[in-house]
Amino acid sequence: MDSTDLGFFLAVVDEGGVTAAARRLNCVQSNVTARIRGLEAALGTPLFHRSGRNLVLSRAGEVLLPQARRVVAALADARAALRDLRNPASPCGPLAIGSMETTAAVRLPTVLASFHRAFPAVELSLQTGATGPLLADVLGYRLDAAFVAGPVDHPDLEMLAMGEEEMMLATAMEVGGLSQALHAADLRILAFRRGCAYRERQEGLLAALDIRHARVQEFGTLDGIIGGVAAGIGVALLPRASVEGSRLHASVRLHPVPPPWDLAPTLLVRRRDTTLTGALARFIDHARLGWQQAARAA
Repeated sequence: MDSTDLGFFLAVVDEGGVTAAARRLNCVQSNVTARIRGLEAALGTPLFHRSGRNLVLSRAGEVLLPQARRVVAALADARAALRDLRNPASPCGPLAIGSMETTAAVRLPTVLASFHRAFPAVELSLQTGATGPLLADVLGYRLDAAFVAGPVDHPDLEMLAMGEEEMMLATAMEVGGLSQALHAADLRILAFRRGCAYRERQEGLLAALDIRHARVQEFGTLDGIIGGVAAGIGVALLPRASVEGSRLHASVRLHPVPPPWDLAPTLLVRRRDTTLTGALARFIDHARLGWQQAARAA
C-alpha cells in the first residue's frame, strides 16, 4: 500500500465510481480497478461492495476513508511546505477554496483577480456551495479553506473573521413593507437547499415572529432566487450586497429585518491540523484587504 493507492481509493469514493475516477485521474478504468484491487489485497479485506457497476463502501472502506484523507492531506502539506521553503516569496501549487455563492458573486471577484495577478503560479480553484457542505469538505481535507456564514463552533477548525453581511428581506417591488411581506396568506420563502446558513437564519426569523404558514421553495442559484423574488414568486432573506450587485436589483425591494437576524458574519475556516501554506497565507491577506476595501466603500 502506498499514497498513490490511497489517492485512487479517494477518487473512487469522491467521484462515485471507477469511470468518473478515471476521468478525474486522467487514466484508463482498468488502471483504477487494478489499484483498488491491489489495495484490497494489501489490506486483506474488500473496501467496496460490488453490484454490477455500482460500488458501495464496505465497513472496512468506511474505516479506511478518514485515515486515507489524513494521510493524503499530510503528504500534500509536506509537498507544499517544501515548495514554500524553496521559494518563500513566490508560492505555487494547488489551492482549493470554497465559498458560499453569495460571497463568491459579490466579495470574491476582486480578491481572486488581485491574487492571481500577484501569484500566477498558484493553481487556484473555487467551489461554491452551502455552509454545511463547505464545512464538511474542509473537515474532509477536500478544501484548503472556505468562506462560510457564522457562527461556527468546531474544535478541528480555525475561524478567521472576514466581515459582516447586512441581511435584508428581498421582495417584489409592489410589496410595501416587512409586515405585509411576511403575513401574506400565500407566503413563499425562496431559499437555497438544506445546509445553507442563510436559510437557517431565515427560518429562525420566521420562528421568532411566530410565522408558521410559509412554504419553502428551493432554488439552486443566487440568480434564480433573486429572479424569483423579482417575479413575485416569493421572498428571500439575502445579503444586501448580493441583491444590489444583481442585474435585477431595480426590480427588487429590500426591507430591514430586526436583530439578531440583520447581521451575518462571514468566516474563513480551515483545519487546525494542516499547514498554513504560503499560498493560503497570501490568499488570506488578499481576502482581508478586499473586505476592508469593500467596507470603506460601503
